Amino acid sequence: MGVAILIMLLLMWKLEFIASILNLKAFAPVIPSPLRDVWAEDAYEKAREYSISSTKFSLIESTFSLALVLVFWFAGGFSWFDSLARQWFAGSPILIGMVFLGMLFLGQYLLTLPLSIYDTFVIEEKFGFNKTTPKTYVIDQLKSLALAAVFGIPLIAAVMWIFLNVPHAWLWAWLLFSAFQLVMMWLAPAVILPLFNKFEPMPEGELRSAIEVMAKKCEFPISGLYIMDGSKRSTKANAFFTGFGKTKKIALFDTLLAKHDTAELVAILAHEIGHFRCKHIPQRLVASILQSAVMFFLIGLATDPQGNFSRMLFDAFGVADISPHVGLVLFGLIFAPIGRLLGIVSNQWSRRHEFEADAYAAEHTGSPASLMSALKKLSTDNLSHPTPHPLRVALDYSHPPLSQRLEALAGRMR
Repeated sequence: MGVAILIMLLLMWKLEFIASILNLKAFAPVIPSPLRDVWAEDAYEKAREYSISSTKFSLIESTFSLALVLVFWFAGGFSWFDSLARQWFAGSPILIGMVFLGMLFLGQYLLTLPLSIYDTFVIEEKFGFNKTTPKTYVIDQLKSLALAAVFGIPLIAAVMWIFLNVPHAWLWAWLLFSAFQLVMMWLAPAVILPLFNKFEPMPEGELRSAIEVMAKKCEFPISGLYIMDGSKRSTKANAFFTGFGKTKKIALFDTLLAKHDTAELVAILAHEIGHFRCKHIPQRLVASILQSAVMFFLIGLATDPQGNFSRMLFDAFGVADISPHVGLVLFGLIFAPIGRLLGIVSNQWSRRHEFEADAYAAEHTGSPASLMSALKKLSTDNLSHPTPHPLRVALDYSHPPLSQRLEALAGRMR
């Protein structure tokens, strides 16, 4: 089994490498004729340089991550960490598991932190995106670690307890995880996001009135309209809505307001409302819950003390004792490549949803022109790849490439 896992990891790295190289080659040195009204010459060249820099960094990052896993694996790191945790907390399976996972998490975090810093303060800075100060970056890291501890430790401890003590553990662990997902959907906008960003109520005026008119037309219940200080960290723009039932809130990045007129902003929000009206959100939630059911069933096989599969898996990584904490990590390693391939299907589904939301926005704003204009600005401002390779699109793009979205919207003008 160890050889099969190694081959799978290497093949996935090779696939990423090929997709990255093909994507770079797909970035034409001159502006494609259909996009000449979208890009200025200098912006196009800057986008090309950004694509080259970010791709090179991504390849370095993925190679480093793979090397880290392989070195740790072949050096007997999984068995060593497990032995240390058992020596320190003998007789307490939950504490053993938490220490084992904590050591792995902390080790990976510290080793990959320099890459995150370089990405933020070198690459993003070079191309004018980064607005994060070192102080803000450090505070964000500390807050993220604190949240991981507050929410992650109880969840993981509960999952391990279930696998150690409850029959049909995968089913109960899945139910717990699904409940946690739903709670986090409520907590994220209400508690977590305000820890990182300020949300100010949108002032009265033309934009607020236009949004309220559009929301009423689309029968979209709004409990609040907010402006988020996205410019605190980046010049990139976005908009989103959160909440359940009749308590939905819409938030726009301040960077979005700075670069788009009222008609474009209304079109962007009509697109987001389109996801709601087309029932994309509950569809994706159900799909996520079902996928996690399959995942936990497989985790059950990977952590079964009497199972042949779990025994072969643990032997492949040189770990003697079958346990939930080690099983979770080893399962994550072998499931990552499988999940990457399954992501091709979910990405295709997501891109179809984006086309449907675009069509909804075009219909309810009366014309696709404003949305097309907004998409062009978003693409150029974010230095997006104008003509990504189909393999990269299949692997990573949850949204269709700009050219495809513009073509679909232009078809609605005929």
